[in-house]
Parts: sequence; structure tokens; C-alpha cells
Amino acid sequence: MGMGRDLYDNFPPAKAVFEQADKVLGFSLSRLCFEGPEVDLRDTINAQPAILTVSYATLQAAREFTGDKLPQPAFVAGHSLGEYTALAAANVLDFATAVYLARERGRLMSEAGVVLPGGMTAIIGFDENLLTEVCQQTGTWVVNINCPGQLVISGAREAVAKAGELAKAKGAARVIPLPVSGAFHTPLMQSAVDGMAKIIAGLTFKDPTVPIIANTTAQPLTTATAIKEELINQLCHCVQWQRSIEYMIGQGISTLIEIGPGKVLTGLIKRISKDVQTINLGDLASIKSLINPSPMSLLS
Repeated sequence: MGMGRDLYDNFPPAKAVFEQADKVLGFSLSRLCFEGPEVDLRDTINAQPAILTVSYATLQAAREFTGDKLPQPAFVAGHSLGEYTALAAANVLDFATAVYLARERGRLMSEAGVVLPGGMTAIIGFDENLLTEVCQQTGTWVVNINCPGQLVISGAREAVAKAGELAKAKGAARVIPLPVSGAFHTPLMQSAVDGMAKIIAGLTFKDPTVPIIANTTAQPLTTATAIKEELINQLCHCVQWQRSIEYMIGQGISTLIEIGPGKVLTGLIKRISKDVQTINLGDLASIKSLINPSPMSLLS
């Protein structure tokens, strides 16, 4: 709890982001971020718009602190929900539309998890090809390729548990069930796919001002049409995070800036490449220590 409160208190543009989220959603998301209760904040229907709001507020605060001289990124990218922050950063959607979409995504994914219960488990220290074989044997899916040695599987709860046991027996170092409410990024999210497709079809997207690296292909997206397809596809397909980072580094990116709460992505990047510089912006202290790196990519 307290997520984003220091940004709200110290940067008027960040405060405006929280106030806009409250207005769009029709309830005080800001109070939930600042005061909890944590059980409600962790519910995916609230967590998704909350993380987007804090991330975008962080970006706006950083822009104000640097006098709007934060270097223009060569690429933007986001891990799963983070793609929505990337859309707002690249001016594909305004923030009001992005936070509305994040709330609907959370709602639809939560509902899909009730209809077809599922779970996710992190598999540490195991080969991707071997894990793919385990998933084929158990009716599960590899859904996050995060970095060397960190993969995530998803599917029906019993199947995921069986897959975890099999991976452990075949040499996985650790098997860690994740506290999520559904089989995210699998075909079990089909009802969420259908719902989001209808919502997205009714919205206007702009071409991005900078390329967005897609979760599902680890390739740049440069048109509104391609981005709409990506947002629908990523609900039931694997997040190719390691390959996304490798692509950007291969394009000459030397600095990656993580925008938003936590430092998970920064940790993953350090395991993908030791040569790239990483900067994390998620609170008042980190913004005040900001330097102006270039060339760079923004991540969320």
C-alpha cells in the first residue's frame, strides 16, 4: 500500500493522472493505491488499472522533473499489462482510454478465471525446450519467457501442479506457484479475448510515435491495426520478454528504463544481458536521481 503516494504529493502531473483515473473508473482508485485494503488492491480487476496508473504517473513525474527533457525513446515495451503503459507512452491511446481498457481487461480476465479456473507457476533453472515437452504432456502452456532460467507455465490448476512436479523431477531448480486468479496467456482466456475484441473494435487507436515491441512476437509494432491485434493475441499467447529485450539490444539500445512500481523487469534484464545499463523509475527518490541516458527504451 502507499503505491504512488509520494508521486501524487510531489508532482502535479502525477496527481492529475490519479485524479483522471478516479474520474474515468468512477471510484477512488487513488485511495485504494494509497490506503488499501491490500486484498482488494491485489485483485486483478483493480491491480491492472492501479499498476497502469502508477506507471503512467511515474512517467509524467519524470517528464516534469527533467523539464520535459526525458530523451525520446527508440522503443517502448511492456510486460503483459505493461503494454498498456507503453501504448500511452507512445501516444497510441490517451491515458483515460488506457486505464479504462486496463480495468476491462482485469474484469474480463477475472471472469474468465471463474468460469475456467486456472493458475500459473514459475519454473526456475529449467530448459525451455524440456519445459515445452512437459507442457505438451500435461496440457499446459509456457506463457512467460522472462530471462534465462526463469519461465512461467499456465493452465488448469491440477494440470499446472502436475507439470510443476514433472519439471521438478526432470531437474528444475525451483517450482513456485504464483498468486494469480486464472490461467493467463492461455486459451482458457478465450472469453476475455472475445470481450476485449469487442471493446477494442469500438475504440480509435493512433499509430505509435515510437515502435512498440510486441509481447507475442518480440518484433516492433508501428501501426494502430497491428497494435489492436497484439492486445487481443497477448491475452492467450506467450509473453516473449527475453526475446523482446534481446531484440532491442540488437538494435543498438544501451539503456533500458523501467517505469512503474517494483524492480522486477530490471532484475530480468540483468540476467538477459550484463552489458546494457538499467534504470528504475518508480518513486520520488528514483526520479530525483534521474540522469538523461541515450539511446534508450522505456519499459513497463
